[in-house]
Amino acid sequence: MSYNDKLLDTNIPSPCYICEESLLQRNLELMEKVQRESGCNIILALKGFSMWSTFPMVGKYLQGCTASSVWEAKLAKFEMGKEVHAYSPAYKKQDIAELTSLVNHISFNSLQQWQRYKTQILEAGVAAGLRVNPEHREAETELYDPSAPGSRLGIRASELEGADLSGITGLHIHNLCKCDSFATERTIRAVEEKFANWLPQMQWINLGGGHLMTQQGYDVEHLIGVLKAFREKWDVELILEPGSAVAWQTGTLVCEVVDIVKNQENIAILDISATAHMPDVLEMPYRPAVRYAGEANEKAYTYKLGGNSCLAGDVIDRYSFDKPLNVGDRLIFEDMIHYTMVKTTFFNGVEHPHIGIIRESGDFELIKSFSYEEFRSRLS
Repeated sequence: MSYNDKLLDTNIPSPCYICEESLLQRNLELMEKVQRESGCNIILALKGFSMWSTFPMVGKYLQGCTASSVWEAKLAKFEMGKEVHAYSPAYKKQDIAELTSLVNHISFNSLQQWQRYKTQILEAGVAAGLRVNPEHREAETELYDPSAPGSRLGIRASELEGADLSGITGLHIHNLCKCDSFATERTIRAVEEKFANWLPQMQWINLGGGHLMTQQGYDVEHLIGVLKAFREKWDVELILEPGSAVAWQTGTLVCEVVDIVKNQENIAILDISATAHMPDVLEMPYRPAVRYAGEANEKAYTYKLGGNSCLAGDVIDRYSFDKPLNVGDRLIFEDMIHYTMVKTTFFNGVEHPHIGIIRESGDFELIKSFSYEEFRSRLS
């Protein structure tokens, strides 16, 4: 194929995750507007985006990070150096011992965990909260729905009745996944309905992530109005912790065709793996966009795109192209910076993609290449 596209430049190694600084800054500037006009604070959810080489830029706009583990808290503390919030479904004793020196806020998933570690948290001066379950569903995919029936995440209002909440200064609510501002509004109504008895005594409310405010068509002005009204009504510090929205449409995964095989159809084997490098393709599942490609049979030449691991199901999907694919051709998978890089593995020992940045100047900078020693060090 011959397209005039910088990402197809063979000076960029393949495979490679590539973040574009200008696109990341665009998202951060929009979030700065939401903070300024609504009065809320936005922090980065590391579970969605942990590319710490970008933290100098992210830290100019956002208030800090939220972590779901000790290692994420250390990444936030030592690489961004701003506020660090923590939430985990359960903490071990040794987790709490480390987290008290790393975090400003910590949220507990059960009353039992809070009571177990209450003394340590209060003595350390860390703001303590409870994750609550509004039992209000907005996420379309059950795998990502914290409010699904039987969820292990969050305390239901019925469990708080009569509980001693002394020392608790905030509530943490997370039930969204790539949702719009109207889902946020409905969630707030559910929170007010379920937890009105406890809201007046809270100093802060964390509305979690899933607010896809950087997606085209998102009603940012509506979000600002909803957040401002809620914050002023209850006189609380209001916190949002998006992950996807920060890195939404900020970069790609560039790969290369290694071979073409035939079995009832043309199959292109790539130097990436769905299971190792874009696992949500198989877990959700979903069909990632490929630049310059169409749906199967939409264009003249259709190929099934397969990964380079030995997993039989390591297949992405079928795509069509204007020209035949050849060994050495490059493909560009869109929107691969959030919830993709953070979930990669070294499964099967397949080559792990490099990590690079296209600077605002337009220059490509290689940030990280992976070695056999890193694969080896994960095993024993």
